[in-house]
Amino acid sequence: MSEIIDDPIEVRKLKRAALIEQGCEPYARNYDYDVHVGELEARYSDLEDGETTQDTVSVAGRIMAIRNQGKVAFIVLRDSTGDIQLFIRIDAVGEQLFALVKDLDLGDWIGTRGVVLRTRRGQLSIAPESIDLLTKSLRPLPEKFHGLADKETRYRQRYVDLVMNPEVKEVFAKRFKIVAAIRQAAMEREFLEVETPMLHPIPGGATAKPFITHHNALDKDFYLRIAPELNLKRLLVGGFERVFEINRSFRNEGMDPQHNPEFTMLEAYQAYTDIHGIKRFTRELIQEACMAAHGTLQITYQGTEIDLSGEWETRTMIELVSVAVGEDVSFNRTLTELQILANHYQIILQDGWGKGRIITELYEKLVEGKLVQPTFVTEHPLETSPLAKKKAGSDDVTDRFELLICGREFANGFSELNDPVDQRERFAAQVAAKDAGDEEAMGYDEDYIRALEYGMPPAGGVGIGIDRLVMLLTDSSSIRDVLLFPHMRDEA
Repeated sequence: MSEIIDDPIEVRKLKRAALIEQGCEPYARNYDYDVHVGELEARYSDLEDGETTQDTVSVAGRIMAIRNQGKVAFIVLRDSTGDIQLFIRIDAVGEQLFALVKDLDLGDWIGTRGVVLRTRRGQLSIAPESIDLLTKSLRPLPEKFHGLADKETRYRQRYVDLVMNPEVKEVFAKRFKIVAAIRQAAMEREFLEVETPMLHPIPGGATAKPFITHHNALDKDFYLRIAPELNLKRLLVGGFERVFEINRSFRNEGMDPQHNPEFTMLEAYQAYTDIHGIKRFTRELIQEACMAAHGTLQITYQGTEIDLSGEWETRTMIELVSVAVGEDVSFNRTLTELQILANHYQIILQDGWGKGRIITELYEKLVEGKLVQPTFVTEHPLETSPLAKKKAGSDDVTDRFELLICGREFANGFSELNDPVDQRERFAAQVAAKDAGDEEAMGYDEDYIRALEYGMPPAGGVGIGIDRLVMLLTDSSSIRDVLLFPHMRDEA
């Protein structure tokens, strides 16, 4: 029996059983509180030390600390807005209620009604007249001084992380402000928010390895969407001029500080504009999100100062790679010359790679990680841009940009390809790449070709990685820090 009693979880289970035996419900159905703790802090900011009011309030929350001192007890109560002290005296509440207080545990949820006061030491407090147990906690919270420090445990048990580390909650509060600001900015520019399917019969809209699932009624495999792009552009064909979706997408790829298999993007498409209009739209959305989060466009990320104000620099991929290598790296070079150059930089070549793919690989290895201040990198090779319109007068590069900040891609946009003949040829090239072993190549979407044959107006489109943007604007080093429930490997 002593072993059971020594187990804190078993001790709490015994308390729960005792409450039930006494006719007390340890899991209440509801509680009518009338104020949040944060409101009390503001309302009574002028209350003098040692002063007691005549105001009675009801609050509810979780017990974060308990201190018993004979005939006086102190409880720190935390609700969704902050902490407040309960100052409990046996002569004020009676022996029965005081006994209940002494039997409470850290982590229990309670509701209390009492008078607002400020102690002689200046602590805003409530002197309870009643205390109701709302939920009996059976598992102790992590020890106060060491807390929940192990990151793997924090990510896996986010519910405890939020309790023990209030600053984590602030990160997510800021995330929701950022998303709301992006949504508001898009709507102010007359974009209509829409919803498109997550289950796709053909993987498309981006180059990535999809997740596969099976629809029993149709006896058919479907794919979790890797991007909503093709469906959003179908809406342009149907007559919508400006659409956006803040969407969950899925890519069956690795997990690291910048990647999670399930992630959030904004995708937006605007008829009658091009890469230039969509670049401006992208910059303005990110600037407004930054203002919502910080009130300034000058921020610091992991010790590096970033200036998001004004216009942002635009550089072409070929220009950047040529500067990094110290010689011309363009489509004027032969395939053999580019292969030799790639080998020099230890890039492992694959069969079927053309000049465009090699130039892109050189860019990703030599340039991408060094672009710190916001930079639009334009003129991506046709070979790696199957949905972008060709740059006027070129068969090699496209009207596409990637936005780089702190060496990471935050947005990908372009003048949308709306020529169905050209798109059909590019889909065929993707299928050939897939047949050659490229698991990230797109499928051949015949219905999307049919949509383009009905006619899609000139358009620009962009995808913005919401999770990475939140990382930037909350100074978070890992994508797991900005996802409430990141994917984790199984517990050992």
